[in-house]
This record gives sequence, C-alpha cells and structure tokens, in this order.
Amino acid sequence: MNASAPVLTTPHKVGLRVEDFLLLNASGAFDDYGKTELIDGDIYVMNAQFSEHAGAKSRLAFALTVRLREIGSDLELMTEVAIRLNDDSMPEPDIVLHRWRGEGPVPVESVALVIEVSDTTLANDLGRKSDLYAAAGIPEYWVIDLNESRALMHENPDSDGYHGQLDILLTDRLVSATIADLEVDGSEVTR
Repeated sequence: MNASAPVLTTPHKVGLRVEDFLLLNASGAFDDYGKTELIDGDIYVMNAQFSEHAGAKSRLAFALTVRLREIGSDLELMTEVAIRLNDDSMPEPDIVLHRWRGEGPVPVESVALVIEVSDTTLANDLGRKSDLYAAAGIPEYWVIDLNESRALMHENPDSDGYHGQLDILLTDRLVSATIADLEVDGSEVTR
C-alpha cells in the first residue's frame, strides 16, 4: 500500500536527485544545452569553453597522462567526466584522476584528484565546488587560475572544506600532496 503524501502548509523547493538527472539526460532533456551539472539538486548549464581554457586543460591533461605512465600509476585521467558525489550532486570537473573501471558516473570513492581550470569561474571553483569536493572526501583538489597564472592546490578535506592550500605559480613544478611521484612542470599549462 502506498503511503499518503504529507500535507504541506507552505510551498517548498524540491531538488533533483542524481537518478532524476540521469533519467532526464537519457530522455534528451539537455540535448539543446552545452555541458550540464547537478549541484545540490539544481541543474547548471556551463559556459562554452574557449581556446585559452581548453588549451590549458588539454596541455595539463597531456602532461599528467605522460607522468602517470612514467611512474606506473594505476590512476586513469579523464576530462569532463561526471562524478557522483552524493545523492544530489554530480559535477563534471575539467580533469579527474580516478581508479574506476565501470560504466556511468565515476563514484567519488575512486577519485584521487580533481582539477578545475578557471578563467571566468574562479569564485565558484574556490567556493561552492571546493566545499562540495571536500565534503565528499576527495583527497586533493587543484584550481588552475589562468588569470593569475597560478595553481591553488588543496588537500586534507573534511565537511568544513580543505585544510591546506598551496598557491604555486605556473612557472614552478606542480607536485601532488597525495599521489606519490606525481608532478608536472606548471609552465606546460600555459603557452
């Protein structure tokens, strides 16, 4: 027997769950949009990526892929893959290093490092997204700030955010705090 719905005295917002988002996506609901993300039950349509952002992301992904091979890591690098953080958030970071080999969204438990490349989204990447990634327990989070030519590298996550940040110029080496021997030359990110 079905339980009766609660009687509401005032209207309230109901957010989407990941399952709802996936059903909408499979039905073609987002076909007319660019990249979409589910954050705290809300759907966000992302800006188009222009050449500076796309180029920096591609160059960094290439440098990291080469280094992962050199050190014999079991991590896989993907760009713009959906990560299921919890029941109501499934962002698509610019770069994700993970150990997932299944289908569908990458489960957060398999994620070792998330990287966002920022030119117009710095406040969101250092605010809301940083808080989401930390609360989900992602061990390390980098934000590549193209406007200031720097990398903001975060570690030690908990429900209150990341408790450790290095501000590294892109002329220096970017060294992972949590993945042994993973480092790349920051100048490879810029032209």
